[in-house]
Amino acid sequence: MQDARQDGITAMGAVDLAAAIRGRIVSCAEVMRAYLERIHRINPRVNALVGLADDAALLREAEAADAALARGDDVGPLHGFPLAVKDLDPVRGLRFTQGSPIFADRVADTDSIMVTRLRAAGAIFIGKTNIPEFGLGSHSFNPVYGATGNAYDPDKTGGGSSGGAAVAVALRMQPVADGSDHAGSLRNPPAFNNCYGLRPSWGRIPAEAKDVFSPNLGVLGAIGRTPGDIGLMLSVLAGYDPRCPNAIRQDPSAFASPLARDFRGTRIAWLGDCGGQIPFDRGVLDVGRAALATFAEIGCIVEEATPRYDMERLWEDWLVLRALTVAANLRPFYDEPRHRALLKPEAAWEVERGLALGADRIIAALEGRTRWYETLRRFMEAYDYVVMPSAQVFPFDKALRWPETVGGHAMDTYHRWMQITIPATMSGLPALAVPAGFGEAGLPTGIQIVGPNHGELACLQLGAAYDAASSWGRRFPPPLH
Repeated sequence: MQDARQDGITAMGAVDLAAAIRGRIVSCAEVMRAYLERIHRINPRVNALVGLADDAALLREAEAADAALARGDDVGPLHGFPLAVKDLDPVRGLRFTQGSPIFADRVADTDSIMVTRLRAAGAIFIGKTNIPEFGLGSHSFNPVYGATGNAYDPDKTGGGSSGGAAVAVALRMQPVADGSDHAGSLRNPPAFNNCYGLRPSWGRIPAEAKDVFSPNLGVLGAIGRTPGDIGLMLSVLAGYDPRCPNAIRQDPSAFASPLARDFRGTRIAWLGDCGGQIPFDRGVLDVGRAALATFAEIGCIVEEATPRYDMERLWEDWLVLRALTVAANLRPFYDEPRHRALLKPEAAWEVERGLALGADRIIAALEGRTRWYETLRRFMEAYDYVVMPSAQVFPFDKALRWPETVGGHAMDTYHRWMQITIPATMSGLPALAVPAGFGEAGLPTGIQIVGPNHGELACLQLGAAYDAASSWGRRFPPPLH
């Protein structure tokens, strides 16, 4: 029988755990033992955490963290936290595969900017969270580690590309997690696992890139069991870095402050299926629409409204920019025949499309992105937030590569079923994924709160009020234990 104190430790949210460690209510060694026990018991059933570090070494690090507290050392906000990092970022001394057989045996010898900040904040790195190969797609499977199962049904997908992260957080195998999002990777997985995920504005969290001057479609973010837990993580990860000249210059400590706020009279637009332009499987929209009642309960005014814009045109522009990005990153492997043979077909397809692009089409797509931002900006002059579903399908069989039909519509690409996440991606606006409820089969889905430019705090505040009123994660925890 599992120890009740250990179970109580892993049940704490990140904010409460940080306070308990700093107040010496629990020791870092106790925390590490509690999480390792739960990981060894549950992770083999879902495969969310991969490349795990040695237990004895982790316990020694936790004991050293306790010794620092005993000496009265100044410690960071994540002191003693067991954290696994998404396997798209290097952590010194841990395997760094990116889900690719090309790098199956690689061990990182440096930390990324993000990992450097986590380490300075006191995190103890226990391993990696699983992803799709090179983070491509919203289903975390790869030839190195295999597939990640859902927290509510291990035979279904946990989503991606931050799938391992969302499943690990939902199943209390780590208190909070980093993630990244290009096309829903911090929104689909939380929807599939009944937890929260924040896609910040570009520049909020600095990250290495071959081109640090052009606004990227991909951003770093966080996954937690509450918006407050994400706020704590964001207070560590955000902030200017001179290696990223367009990083936002703003004190990130505000994200860890209390999120309580009065939302009476706040205006919210529900986009739904964008006026019938985006297909959904049966039941997904119904669950999302039912969740809108929670916003009304806290005093918001919710209206169904959609910006006048051709979502197919937006999708086509995104396809161009996506292919351009992937080709820039993966061309060295594509150009090497022995490496090309190891790329999954979807990766090779993206590279080939990217290499075939002409300057005129790239410029047109960039201008299209600007038109969409301006359309949404003007639309939001009448609304404080827009809300839309985080996913078009419920979690599907993890043996599938991707859904080939959605709502009776054939999917023409491996990521078309994630189209509902593209409006927020292309706008550059922050989006907080929140739980919305469960379908007839007992599987979760979610909605995303899109805020104004650089409005991460506003998203977290509305998310916190929504969480207090709905309590989806607390009322309906995963059945695995």
